[in-house]
Amino acid sequence: SRPDETSELGIAIGFLVPPILVPNVDNLDELAHHISIMFYITAGVATILFILVIFVFQEKPDIPPTQAQAKARSIPPEQCSYTASILRLLHNRPFILLIFTYGLNVGCFYAVSTLLNQMIMEHYPGEEVNAGRIGLTIVVAGMFGSLICGIWLDKTKTYKQTTLAVYLLSFVGMLVYAFTLNLGHLWVVFITAGVLGFFMTGYLPLGFEFAVELTYPESEGTSSGLLNCSAQVFGIIFTIAQGKLIDRFGTLAGNIFLCVFLFLGTIMTGFIKSDLRRQKANQQAEMNTSGSCEVSTGLFILLEWGRGEVKVVEPGNGWGTRYHPNDGSVISGAFSIDFLPVGI
Repeated sequence: SRPDETSELGIAIGFLVPPILVPNVDNLDELAHHISIMFYITAGVATILFILVIFVFQEKPDIPPTQAQAKARSIPPEQCSYTASILRLLHNRPFILLIFTYGLNVGCFYAVSTLLNQMIMEHYPGEEVNAGRIGLTIVVAGMFGSLICGIWLDKTKTYKQTTLAVYLLSFVGMLVYAFTLNLGHLWVVFITAGVLGFFMTGYLPLGFEFAVELTYPESEGTSSGLLNCSAQVFGIIFTIAQGKLIDRFGTLAGNIFLCVFLFLGTIMTGFIKSDLRRQKANQQAEMNTSGSCEVSTGLFILLEWGRGEVKVVEPGNGWGTRYHPNDGSVISGAFSIDFLPVGI
């Protein structure tokens, strides 16, 4: 979930800094000057990041981080083409459902984030700075939500259950936010917006991880790209629609509009089949590489994946060599055993 937390930090800065750099002034020339400064700063940061990506970032780690990734790298390149991968994913029904549910949830989050200033100004005139702070609260709470959900998912591996629970709580949080926005107490909005952000933003890494499980051994970049595409499409639709509803009927109608789609997404998430392909691949690989076996050369091979090494034992003297399980390189330090295992 680290990439999601980093993007959320950027969104948080985006909520906090623009109201400070671009004050609410009537002079158009002064306003244009402040906006140009903000754009120059953005361009400078983007240029630095571009240079870092070109010269510093690795395409992939030298050693696969998991057995599932090691197996995925063994797939012939012709089977890993982008077009072939897309076609296979479009026939993956659980993933198709996830594309829609992810788009609905994150699209609602994009709409709330985009129209937050307009909604706050309608009920709390003159609170532009606090509107930015509320946006910051949403994202910071979401960073903690992403972290907690990621840790929980790593320990329990309950992908569907956790995703469904967080989706349902996002719906509840949106309902509470919708009906408390017009109470006239700004501190209430801070609390309800923080709760909403905790679950809606916390859903982001869950959706990506669930997608990786459902689509293994397809590229994670392909599956996450489709999820982001869905989120952008729904985000545009929801932002335009909610904006028109707010202009005509008020903020409550606009937020109820989003609640309807969050409820629909919750129902659809319940129908996603929990086909955890990556977990199955890891479990199968561990079963295949555990214990000991006797090969035709007469050497006994002890495969100990948990310790990150392959031990090759010479039956004649009981001495052996350690090898790395991924690239076959020799690990320093010979070993000896008093008892040679029986091959299985």
